[in-house]
Formats: sequence, structure tokens, C-alpha cells
Amino acid sequence: MMNDWLNQSRYTVVFTGAGMSTESGLPDFRSSSHGLWNKQDPSKIANTDALNNNVDAFIDFYRSRVLNVKDYKPHKGHQILADWENQGLIQSIITQNVDGFHQVAGSKHVAELHGTLQKLHCQSCGRKYSSEAYVDRDYYCECGGILRPSIVLFGETLPQQAFQTALTEAEKADLFIVLGSSLSVTPANQFPLIAKDNGAKLVIVNREPTELDKFADKVIHHRQIGDVLQEWDNAR
Repeated sequence: MMNDWLNQSRYTVVFTGAGMSTESGLPDFRSSSHGLWNKQDPSKIANTDALNNNVDAFIDFYRSRVLNVKDYKPHKGHQILADWENQGLIQSIITQNVDGFHQVAGSKHVAELHGTLQKLHCQSCGRKYSSEAYVDRDYYCECGGILRPSIVLFGETLPQQAFQTALTEAEKADLFIVLGSSLSVTPANQFPLIAKDNGAKLVIVNREPTELDKFADKVIHHRQIGDVLQEWDNAR
């Protein structure tokens, strides 16, 4: 069935969440055993107030996250999606993840709803830097401003360009595939519904049930995303 849907779809969009990243070994935020927020209070660290008033703690936390991302790499699922894009089988990816692994794997059309840890920018002047600056313990711009990861902090709005791109892609989709998202965070969880409302088939692959499963044309639980994509790829 998925074979036919993939081959017949004129415009396929993939939406990825934390489950895509955790298969690479990265810890997520909220899991009971390994969640990052079990060790840190997000209300005190991951916001602009900490950036402005608790700089050392902010930098210490995000430097560890940058280093953490560099300790891992894309898994076979990321690679398959990049191959599919190159072959014209999928047209774009919308992601809630900030690890940048889709681009590392070779995907080019990626809307990063929450930004990326692969880049930094100056909080004062906006100049862009590689995350290698944090690795090298270089935390300040030439203008004197603080370098921060180019991600969405608590209290900030989603980047307008990424959000608009995701909205347009969802509206154009004939097939919308969700991989590893609980679909519990708004407004990101609206994109599958927007796609569905515009006539797309909706497929959800997630370890646990989601609130949107009842709207899906196909649901897969308790499976590794990489294994599912490998099966689909082998069957083409």
C-alpha cells in the first residue's frame, strides 16, 4: 500500500519529530528516563531572560547540547529520506528537530521549525557563525554581542520563513508522512491536519499513539523509523 502511495503521489512531504533524533542516540527533552529537562529547568535556562541575565548557565547548557549533537550522526532513516528527495520521491521535509541531521545526510529542502544547533548568531547584530565557535569556547561576536544557538528559545515565536514554508508544503501535499512526533506541540501539529484537509493521505509512524491517529490513513506504532523506511525503500 505505501509503495503505491509513494509512487503515485505527485507531492510528498515528510514531517519529523523527536523520535527521528532519538534513533541516532540523541536524548529527547521529556522522556522519563533520559529527558534533558530532568536535569535542567527549561524555564530558567532555555529562554532569552537566561541569555541576557544568566549568560554563563545559558552558554554552559547550550555548549553541552552542541557538543552532544556532534557526538552523534544521522541514521539510515535520515539517509533514505535524503536519497528519496534526490530521486524526486519526496519533495520536502518539515522538522521539529534542531540537530540538523537531515541536512548532514544530504536533504536540501528542509523547513526547521525550531531552528538548528548547527549554527549560531549574534544576539546583538545578527551575524551568523558556525557552531564550531562554541566548541572552541568562542562565545562573543566581533561586535561584542553574545553568540547564541540559532534555535527557538522558550517564549520566542517560530521563525516566520520556516513556518510559512511548512504551511505551503502541507497545503501542496498529496501524501504527508509523520515520523517520530507525538503531535502534541502547537502550532506544529496543525500541519498534518492542514495536509489532510487539502486532500492528502496521512501516514503516522510513531512509537506511541498520537492524538491525530484517528485522522490518519495509516498508523504504525512500536517500530524503529529507520526500519520502517528501509522496508518501504526495499519494496519499491
